[in-house]
Amino acid sequence: MADMRFPLPLTAKIAATIIGKKLRGIEKFATVLQLEPLHTCNLTCTGCGRIREYSTSLKDVMSLEDCLGAAAECDAPMISVCGGEPLIYPHIEALVEGLLAQKRIVYICTNGVFMRKKLRAYLAREWRVAPNRRKRLSAQMQTLVSEGLLEPRQMADIQNPPPGPENDQPAIRPSRWVYWNVHLDGLERTHDLIVEREGVFKECIAAIRMAKILGYQVATNTTVYKETDMGEVASLFDYLSWLGVDGHTISPGYDYDAAKEDMRKRLNLLPENFFLTRPATREKFRDIAEWGRKYTLFGTPIYLDFLAGKRELDCSAWAIPTRNVRGWKGPCYLMTDAHHASYHDLLTKTDWSKYGVNNGVARDPRCANCMVHCGYEPTATLGINAQPGDTWRNIVFNFSPRPARRLEGATVNAFNGVSANNGHKTGRASQPASPAHAV
Repeated sequence: MADMRFPLPLTAKIAATIIGKKLRGIEKFATVLQLEPLHTCNLTCTGCGRIREYSTSLKDVMSLEDCLGAAAECDAPMISVCGGEPLIYPHIEALVEGLLAQKRIVYICTNGVFMRKKLRAYLAREWRVAPNRRKRLSAQMQTLVSEGLLEPRQMADIQNPPPGPENDQPAIRPSRWVYWNVHLDGLERTHDLIVEREGVFKECIAAIRMAKILGYQVATNTTVYKETDMGEVASLFDYLSWLGVDGHTISPGYDYDAAKEDMRKRLNLLPENFFLTRPATREKFRDIAEWGRKYTLFGTPIYLDFLAGKRELDCSAWAIPTRNVRGWKGPCYLMTDAHHASYHDLLTKTDWSKYGVNNGVARDPRCANCMVHCGYEPTATLGINAQPGDTWRNIVFNFSPRPARRLEGATVNAFNGVSANNGHKTGRASQPASPAHAV
């Protein structure tokens, strides 16, 4: 069962939570918690409004106790640690340890820039506290050095660390309950344009390869925008499959208010030229069912049908709540009408009938173009708007074998150019550079 699309222990844990809640007659409950311990970020990605929306609280962070308390309060089986950039959070290692102690599934949603630093911290701690594993660690580090993913001086520092308080810190260790979830919106030129910094794609690929050598689970998340070339995304997934990435989430780019404001004021661009409408989403995702057979997409075939316009779903944003420095964000991850003191308040003080789309008509105009997974994937998972055969399709999809490794990914020119000038003027690299990534 190790070759299932989604590992059996994780699938069983989520299923047990859902069945248990339903047997107890609980109508609304959390399946995933979007936990934002801070909104500070080292990038200013086009299409992201978080920095602008929370500009007055960018220096604020949630305490470790509040983070762990939020997970316990909503009791979601899966915690997506996001932000901002969660690897900037000063207690990220302790947070992951604490969530694992609560028996949660943990996704660390990162832009990848600081990921190799955290992986080196893991190596250093393991070398120090587990002498019996040094032979294996040494072999792994030799592989990393040979592929250019670890410098010889870094290996020397790991084996003979300079004195300092960081030597006593915990580290994020490989676990079947933890995924690195790396943001990738295209191949090198496209991705670096969207994150508005050159070199980020190369660093992401290096971090992914390093993590796989060290035995971590790695997923990616991709947002599709109006100008996204779906052929390029397919090439990206081919390449990532060849690298050994464990799975992907993919979602349409949605024109929520904070992102539109950022695009107009900071970039002097028109949001309608960047974000997808609902009809445009269906056109982009018309072949997504076939993608579900070729690639390890995490989720349900019901949601994929929704993206392709084959059926309608109601929004169930209450099932993937967001907790951040200001409280429980309502009504959803992308729209903010209030911050509540508790998950119970979010559930009971939000008039959920005012949000989403019903029979093609938006109950709130801000919902008109939204088809994002954090609102609609739980609808499919929980059997809301269910049609005959949906449950069986979900079971077959998630318990079926993982799609075969895409060997054609070896021929993808992933490092296809560079970007410059804050992401809005582009150039071609005369010799596209490739970090060592042989498999």
